[in-house]
Amino acid sequence: MNHKIIRKPVVTEKTIARANSDNVYTFEVSRTADKNAIKAAIEETYGVTVLAVNNVMRPKTLKRTGQKRLTSLTPKTKKALIKLKNGETIALFDVGGSK
Repeated sequence: MNHKIIRKPVVTEKTIARANSDNVYTFEVSRTADKNAIKAAIEETYGVTVLAVNNVMRPKTLKRTGQKRLTSLTPKTKKALIKLKNGETIALFDVGGSK
């Protein structure tokens, strides 16, 4: 069931910095998932203790790509910001190096 709730981790410079400083990790999740389901899926998959879950709906966007500048519509997606207990980490966001 977890593979349907958690789609993929969002790994960018900003999310890695937030994971290192605030212990908050970002995942793209199913649009129909609620906070309790997201919390249970993260705890089961990664074996960590989740303190808080915040959801953000990203709107659909129109992008122009290619030589002919054709338009494509990206669908509406949902992000979940996961706050973990102090001292716990998720290895996907560890890219080495520290500030």
